[in-house]
Parts: sequence; structure tokens; C-alpha cells
Amino acid sequence: MSQPLAGKVALITGGSRGIGAAIVTRLAREGADVVFSYSSSREGAEAVVAQVEALGRRSISIQADQAITQEVEQMVRDAHSAFGRLDIVVNSAGVFVTGQIDDPELDVAALDRQLDINVRAVVTVMRTAAPLMENGGSVVSIGTTGAMHHTPFAGIADYVASKAAVAAYTRSWARDLGPRNIRANTIQPGPIDTGMAPTEGPVAELMKSKSALGRYGKPEDVAAAVAFLVGPEATYITGATLAIDGGMTA
Repeated sequence: MSQPLAGKVALITGGSRGIGAAIVTRLAREGADVVFSYSSSREGAEAVVAQVEALGRRSISIQADQAITQEVEQMVRDAHSAFGRLDIVVNSAGVFVTGQIDDPELDVAALDRQLDINVRAVVTVMRTAAPLMENGGSVVSIGTTGAMHHTPFAGIADYVASKAAVAAYTRSWARDLGPRNIRANTIQPGPIDTGMAPTEGPVAELMKSKSALGRYGKPEDVAAAVAFLVGPEATYITGATLAIDGGMTA
């Protein structure tokens, strides 16, 4: 199998499960050595490391609370020092917290933590990583279709707003980093079968009905798009937003 990312080192935040884990293993198959962060499941992280090593690539996992700036900064520095370089950054870590604006029992603390993880941590990752990245590198941020198109149901304003902020940041980073030939793009997934959005969940049928294909996607669908964007066939793509949503936004 061709390995277009051979010699590259990738950092994936939130890489122990779901979309993040699929990205870790896909980039390893493409030849990259991978460092990824996780929040709590050491067992899950070790399983992903084992999968990468079985592919003949190097990997380490780093535990970090994405809501704590100092831990995020240290995670990035440790990722760079692990293999001596940093070529690819994928901002995949995120949480999904709902709550309608007029709910008298709105969990404001949980929503504030969501902003810390979904927005502030991503900015911290990039402020720390950008000076360490190799020229010619690539950044991909994982968002959601609701950030730029429609919101399929009530109570997700804070979530989609957090992802909209990340999309805006990432488009602007394309300008900031362009002189170093570092590309920055956003992927907006639609309904993807993960623990955060299972195919048998309470809104599953609604989400399927809004997709042109009438089904959920797989984490591997998102991982394939990431592999393309960070690879050698996408060297003139930057500042772009790619929907992986089965036609939800068609």
C-alpha cells in the first residue's frame, strides 16, 4: 500500500475513540507516526496505540483535560518532542452538550466547559503548535454541518456556535500560515455513528431523514477525508470547508 505520509508526524486531539480513533489509524496506514490525546480512558488509548504499532508505525497517547489550558499546551509540546517534529495537526476533540436557551434548569457550567473544550482548547492547540510545525504542514479541524447550515433540532445552539467559531478560526489560520505553506481546512461531518451520536439514539430517525442517502456515516468516512486533506493530492486546498454529511446540506 502506498504511504504518502511516510516521514510525517501527526497530532490528533481526542484520538482514543470515535472519529478521532479512526483518524489516528487511517493516518498511520498512510505512513505517519501519530501522537494523540485522550481525556480519561487509558485502556481505550492503549488499544489505539496497539493498532498503530501493528501497522508498523510509532504512536504515543497523552492524557490531557482539554478544558485546562496548561495541560493542552504541555500535550502539544510533548507531542512535538516525542518524534522530533510536527507536520499535521487534527483538532478532533470535542464534547456535545445540549440545552435550550429558555430552559430554567439550563446547565450553564456544562455549556461553559463545552466552550472551553470545543473552542478555547482548539485555539490553544494551534497557538502552541504553529511555531513548532514544519513548513508545508497541514491542519484539519473537525466541526459539524450545523455550524454553517441548519440546526436540525432545538437545544444545540451552544454546540453549533462553538463549532462555527472553530470553522472561522481555521479559515483565518489558512491566511496566517499560508506564507509557510501550511494549509488549514475544516471538515463538517453530518450524522456519524459514534458514541456521541449513535444510530439508535433519540434523534437518529430525524437525522437519517435529513440525509440524501438516508443513513449515518462511519468514522472512517471522516478519516478518509482527513487523509486526503493532509496528503500530497490536496496541496492547493486551504481555507476550505468540506461537508461529510451524506447530502444533508444538499
